[in-house]
Amino acid sequence: FSFLQERLRYVLGLLLLLHSTNSFYVPGVAPINFHRNDPVEIKAVKLTSSRTQLPYEYYSLPFCQPSKITYKAENLGEVLRGDRIVNTPFQVSMNVEKKCEVLCNFPNKPVTLTVEQSKLIAERIREDYYVHLIADNLPVATRLEFYSNREEEEKKKEKDVQFEHGYRLGFMDGNKFYLHNHLSFILYYHREDVEESQEHTYRVVRFEVIPQSIKLEDLKADEKSMCTLPEATGSAPQEIDPTKENQLLFTYSVHWEESDIKWASRWDTYLTMSDVQIHWFSIINSVVVVFFLSGILSMIIIRTLRKDIANYNKEDDIEDTMEESGWKLVHGDVFRPPQYPMILSSLLGSGIQLFCMILIVIFVAMLGMLSPSSRGALMTTACFLFMFMGVFGGFFAGRLYRTLKGHRWKKGAFCTATLYPGVVFGICFVLNCFIWGKHSSGAVPFPTMVALLCMWFGISLPLVYLGYYFGFRKQPYDNPVRTNQIPRQIPEQRWYMNKFVGILMAGILPFGAMFIELFFIFSAIWENQFYYLFGFLFLVFIILVVSCSQISIVMVYFQLCAEDYRWWWRTFLVSGGSAFYVLIYAVFYFVNKLDIVEFIPSLLYFGYTALMVLSFWLLTGTIGFYAAYMFVRKIYAAVKID
Repeated sequence: FSFLQERLRYVLGLLLLLHSTNSFYVPGVAPINFHRNDPVEIKAVKLTSSRTQLPYEYYSLPFCQPSKITYKAENLGEVLRGDRIVNTPFQVSMNVEKKCEVLCNFPNKPVTLTVEQSKLIAERIREDYYVHLIADNLPVATRLEFYSNREEEEKKKEKDVQFEHGYRLGFMDGNKFYLHNHLSFILYYHREDVEESQEHTYRVVRFEVIPQSIKLEDLKADEKSMCTLPEATGSAPQEIDPTKENQLLFTYSVHWEESDIKWASRWDTYLTMSDVQIHWFSIINSVVVVFFLSGILSMIIIRTLRKDIANYNKEDDIEDTMEESGWKLVHGDVFRPPQYPMILSSLLGSGIQLFCMILIVIFVAMLGMLSPSSRGALMTTACFLFMFMGVFGGFFAGRLYRTLKGHRWKKGAFCTATLYPGVVFGICFVLNCFIWGKHSSGAVPFPTMVALLCMWFGISLPLVYLGYYFGFRKQPYDNPVRTNQIPRQIPEQRWYMNKFVGILMAGILPFGAMFIELFFIFSAIWENQFYYLFGFLFLVFIILVVSCSQISIVMVYFQLCAEDYRWWWRTFLVSGGSAFYVLIYAVFYFVNKLDIVEFIPSLLYFGYTALMVLSFWLLTGTIGFYAAYMFVRKIYAAVKID
């Protein structure tokens, strides 16, 4: 066992190396070199809250605006995530300190917030909103220092540092609201090595902020937009009273520090936020469990099957005396086409499409090509890949539909191209209407929606038709036994052969292999964390494929032994059993981890969860179905049948 652990550590070490810091940058993302006094532009991305799940654009609140607002052109992934990257009036120059400066264009005249604006800011503070800014494409982070539960002596020496994405808009004390109106930016630069005659160049390697709330009276501003910060002990915070107009100043200061961090590893600070140790334990645990189970399953099934096949293939005289029993009995019905073959083949086609997309996305991300530094790249890649994988989905669906004696291939192709994407589009459209109503930047704009529809009907649909045409023309799958004219009577089944019991039993193993990774994925989606451990995810995906296939084979074997030959739909449903556990886990996560109370955020959570569960069911069901189909064809090919 210890040897196995060593081997696993070695494999995982290799995987970690694959997405270590050096591979984080996509070819084409070049570092920007600054000279002293060069402007470093600070942009705003959005406001987010894990309590409402509704992102808003930066200027939805009455922050100071530059003379001309320009939005950055965005890729599909950024639009879908609700990012609206925009310029801000912060004037920051490379390696130039600023003690305290007033932000808005009229120096010592305070900003007056109307009652409406005050009410809105107070509401956003109550909803726990964070502001996200970027400098040189690095997101801003707030440093949190705390003592870990170490030994007492060590406690005095060492603090644990963690970083929070963005900074809090404000805080509440009792029933009063306080706004963070002063931002202390701390930027770290790495000095690049240059020849003696040349001017030094610098690269931004970290962007931190310390937000403060300082009352208007304590901020002394002069005509030149300069201000003086009060002593830390004596200042009062800036209160926002939602019932009346409020006056305040927006100010900021800039401090530069030199750092040893190289440009290539500047994202490490943001990515080492969660504990990697947990992943190691979960992976080793999953791999050991899966190997152990696969060993047991293979032994049982291979031994039992060998015995069965040997018995069935013995001389005829013994066979006459021995009453036929078990799976050989149903050989004349096992390949009888199921009900609704078109829908089954369409769902399996979508499953293949999802499988290819997920496999490629995780693999490419594992090689470091979809790093968090290229915002929205993961989402964009996934959308386009799903469209282009329609060829494979169509091909497999068409071939299976022909095997199941289907004739209307055009209708089948249309069903494959529209059934699953149609459900996804429908749910997203309904949720989008609610987000629109809230004026959130998370709402997909109408032009983007039209573009997605054009991609669906202009790329995905023709490709599915193309694949379906070739799949339908290809020789159908070769079934080793003929189907009888008259269907056989199915004996009464035991209680544990019930579909629902099967789903519960079959779902435990694959879900157990991946549920820790699921926690990190949920945190990334719902709590604005970065997810980057794609090496682990790739391994978990392979474990998932193996465990789904094994479970599916065992379930179909038991079913055929009970002389029930209606396995097509059942295998597809039962193999996707882990999706049921994902749903239960999502409810548990909602109740225990998230602080969501309002109706629309809850609706969004469960709407998107339903999509995840549906996609996961299609994925695992397809893997299980094809494993079971290959198994059934193999065992009936091995038996002599008169």
